[in-house]
Amino acid sequence: MVKARSLQDLAAIKAKLVADAEQAAALEAAKLKAQRRANAEKTLFVRAVGAVTTLDHAPRVDLSPMPAPPLAQQQIRDDINVLRESLSDDFDVSTLLDTDDELSYRSQGIGTDVTQKLRKGHWSLQGQIDLHGLRSDEAREALGQFIRDASKRGWRCVRIVHGKGLGSPGKTPVLKSKVQRWLVQKTEVLAFVQAKGSEGGAGALVVLLK
Repeated sequence: MVKARSLQDLAAIKAKLVADAEQAAALEAAKLKAQRRANAEKTLFVRAVGAVTTLDHAPRVDLSPMPAPPLAQQQIRDDINVLRESLSDDFDVSTLLDTDDELSYRSQGIGTDVTQKLRKGHWSLQGQIDLHGLRSDEAREALGQFIRDASKRGWRCVRIVHGKGLGSPGKTPVLKSKVQRWLVQKTEVLAFVQAKGSEGGAGALVVLLK
């Protein structure tokens, strides 16, 4: 124990006691702060998600079967449509064509005003396909695919170039008549007319789609 020999010694002793007390208080405060932090970390999950209830059964594994892979429904529908729309070369189109001044066709329920508008260019051409020079089977497949693609794109008016048959044996327009047969079998086709002279004339058709 330190003995004070003077007032200065007494003051020094007092100051040391105050410093020791302040240091002890600071250490206690730091200890309490660390304890509160530790408690907060322990209860962080509970405070984040709320109260939880312990499951009263043993751990289980889900052994349900894997879901079946998705079917390509659109591809299936397209394949069915292709089978349904097999185009016949033997289809009799003569009774369905109007052969007044120029050849034309109207599906059931379509009035003559539609073919008149089609001849006058009421609908703008949005696409075309040139079948000239293709073999019959190639032309049939190309035409079917073109009509399907045009319908998917929302096209209303297209041009089909089939040629005038001047290069065929006997100069008979074989492909021209077949294209007419194929088109009247397509449900997407509402009407068609022979193209204007500037758009192919007798070697092309202007087609109106649904």
